Amino acid sequence: MSIQEIDLQHCGVSHAICCFVNVEEGWIVDPGPEVCHQTLLAALPEDFVPQAILLTHIHFDHAGATGRLLQRWPSAEVWVHERGAKHLIDPERLVASATRVYGDDFARLWGEVVPVPKDRVKVVTGLEYLEGWQVQYTPGHASHHVSYYHDATETAFAGDVAGVRVLDGPVFPPTPPPDIDLDRWQESIDLVQSWAPQALALTHFGTYTDVDVHLDALREGLTSWGEFARTTDEGGYATAVRGYINEQIHDPVTRAAYEQANPPSTLWAGMNRYWTKKTATGGA
Repeated sequence: MSIQEIDLQHCGVSHAICCFVNVEEGWIVDPGPEVCHQTLLAALPEDFVPQAILLTHIHFDHAGATGRLLQRWPSAEVWVHERGAKHLIDPERLVASATRVYGDDFARLWGEVVPVPKDRVKVVTGLEYLEGWQVQYTPGHASHHVSYYHDATETAFAGDVAGVRVLDGPVFPPTPPPDIDLDRWQESIDLVQSWAPQALALTHFGTYTDVDVHLDALREGLTSWGEFARTTDEGGYATAVRGYINEQIHDPVTRAAYEQANPPSTLWAGMNRYWTKKTATGGA
């Protein structure tokens, strides 16, 4: 059984966003941003019609193309966590919020976010077993994040909760606002590991079989970078991240992929929001 990895070449950058497809079983995991949907379609057989599009979460780099693809495949079912479903059906507030952040860059980065018909949405909460898939609720990166375990291939499709890793580069935590929760993220890593998967499928980027080594590195990174975020500011954090990536990676193509997949300038704000909330509620 073959899982196809499709490099969506986001903004012309290789190894930044990966979409996973199984043509035989008729499913897609995380179809990517709308701006890349033609790249996805070009990599698929012309007569391919998926039965299901599985979303780990609704961030535009993972799910932005979903509504556009439903125009082509109106019979496809979209799996999404209950907290994210309403924003797929009516993305207006989500787009407005993101446009305030990205400004004129929104269209270039993400394209048009087309609503998903309500009757095509299958809401999941975690703990489901659906057609050869196990579903777990895995917050930490996003409050509406789920991960999927595919029984037939023993692969965990873990979205961003399993981190960012490109080729031979390091495992790094993606921590944009607003939903970062380092405590729940560590628990979610435990849930993914409890499946004992033979492989991890990462949207950023690709499939890795050294599962325990990978997840241990992510645990350590969440702890160390989380602590560092408490003692620095946005500029200092971004500079440190770029310095670390450049120290670990000498290939400019791989460096560019990390920058595109996990922009350093976006990461401190998520950490800072987590620590601010934790302090306000009496946490350490």
